[in-house]
Amino acid sequence: MPEVTTPSTTTVADDAAIVDAPLRYRSERPDLPLFRRRSGEKWTIVTAGEFADQIDATAKGLIAAGVEPGDRVGILSSTRYEWTVLDYAIWRAGAATVAIYETSASDQVKYILSDSGTSLLIVENEAMRSTHADVVDAASSTLRETLVIDDDILGTLAGKGADIGDDELDRRRSTLTSDSMATLVYTSGTTGNPKGVALTHGNFLGECASVRETLGDIMSEGRSTLLFLPLAHIFARVVAVGSVESGVLLGHTNDIANLISDFEKFQPSYILSVPRVFEKVYNSAKQKAYDGGKGKIFDRAADTAIEYSRALDKGSPGLALRAKHKVFDALVYAKLRAALGGKCTDAISGGAPLGDRLGHFFRGIGIPVYEGYGLSETAAAVTVNAPGAQRVGSVGRPVAGASVRIADDGEVLLRGPMVFAGYWHNEDATRDSFDGEWFRTGDIGTLTDGYLAITGRKKELIVTAGGKNVSPAPLEDSIRAHPLVSQCLVVGDNKPFIAALITLDAEAVPGWLERNGLSADTPIADLATNETLRAEIDGAVKQANAKVSKAEAIKKFTILDSDFTIESGEITPTMKLKRNVIHQAHGDAIEELYAKR
Repeated sequence: MPEVTTPSTTTVADDAAIVDAPLRYRSERPDLPLFRRRSGEKWTIVTAGEFADQIDATAKGLIAAGVEPGDRVGILSSTRYEWTVLDYAIWRAGAATVAIYETSASDQVKYILSDSGTSLLIVENEAMRSTHADVVDAASSTLRETLVIDDDILGTLAGKGADIGDDELDRRRSTLTSDSMATLVYTSGTTGNPKGVALTHGNFLGECASVRETLGDIMSEGRSTLLFLPLAHIFARVVAVGSVESGVLLGHTNDIANLISDFEKFQPSYILSVPRVFEKVYNSAKQKAYDGGKGKIFDRAADTAIEYSRALDKGSPGLALRAKHKVFDALVYAKLRAALGGKCTDAISGGAPLGDRLGHFFRGIGIPVYEGYGLSETAAAVTVNAPGAQRVGSVGRPVAGASVRIADDGEVLLRGPMVFAGYWHNEDATRDSFDGEWFRTGDIGTLTDGYLAITGRKKELIVTAGGKNVSPAPLEDSIRAHPLVSQCLVVGDNKPFIAALITLDAEAVPGWLERNGLSADTPIADLATNETLRAEIDGAVKQANAKVSKAEAIKKFTILDSDFTIESGEITPTMKLKRNVIHQAHGDAIEELYAKR
């Protein structure tokens, strides 16, 4: 079986814990800037000493509230500075954090609270408390109290714990080892109930050390990044912990609608995101260009960026290409870099496949996106592309200390210090997820020169009535590249051919309506049958089909009159399609695709 390992020069001490870094900073470098905290339109510096003091005061409040070593404390909130303080305070109190997406339905919250045995729940605001009041009441046998972040939670807990001494904090720290559970992260649950992924302090610290060793100066002191991913997602949590470990200046925002404005003000050195955000940046820029009558210029600039990036892989761009690239750099690329704050030199993508199209485009405009791969069970990245070792279209080589193996059936197997030991109270699922010491990911992939490429998921493979195995992801990724497209779901299991459900991007529709002389209040349902719009989408489908065999090509598609959303339960908070939910919700539309005409 193909296998590759990257050696490591770092190890995690048996008695190490995540809280050690801020405590060490307070003792040795209290004035080190660790955060820029948002307050209205202003961003203020939080030093390492101030952060550590807030951790201690908050931890004392949690102890006074009855939190014991090993307890589980839930956080149900969007991304904000207090989330990270509370996370560290929970660890300082010797407990573990149960991370819950703020978009979770009450049934999901109920299951997580029950399964984890959460003893104290922290919600963001009164609206969230009200939304989940019934399930919180139902969990009263284990859940002692619910606190609200917007009710000045840091100040409230500091006051509650005023009588707790530092010696108790030291005692709590002594209960922690690298094998102590730091968090329960519940899987997205694209099918069935989510599973609780139990990650230890050693998993977090091993991941942070491995990624830092692999990426070098990208995540180093003096650099900065703006965190906007949901902190219930392991990628975001590791970004937060890794930033503290490396002395990176970290900011938080949950204002996704104004993310570009936040980039301009915060001016991050690098960005960490999921592919959908990079797609939106690209598609929004393209749509804006078309709306302003400069669509052809943008298209030529995009093609040049991709061509330039591909030429880098072959050695060096020729003189003519360099000259053309320089022109478009002034006309287009510089504006895109300015939209990301003007100081962004790198980006890291994870959580889903990025695709070589976007990878080459962003590298071509001067912001290389280093794609990585990992899961909740691996505390985020196990492989990543790195400066000087980037292969666009792959998810990189193993990070330091990690190993990748391809099983005989193509499944990707993983091993390393970041890989979890098992699911919370679920021995059957744990047993099924390991082949000896190797974690079975459920993803299908290949290794080429040590670089991993993910080609699909075992459970997502479509088998047509003719017996053809089709991976939907490459087709879906290609179609989503069109600025009018929001989401795409490829179907065809046990059907005579491959088809697709496509949704429109609400942000792109107004510009298209104006360019085509249609009323701004034209319903999406009317657009779904509009011949001009369908012709544009058909072009995107044909481009996707050109990349696969005839048997894998999409023969029919339908445009839905509503998008897939987190609220509808059709996508996860990390923008992954819940295929079974979509199949059930849109069963009639799928059957119509296969109706004889």
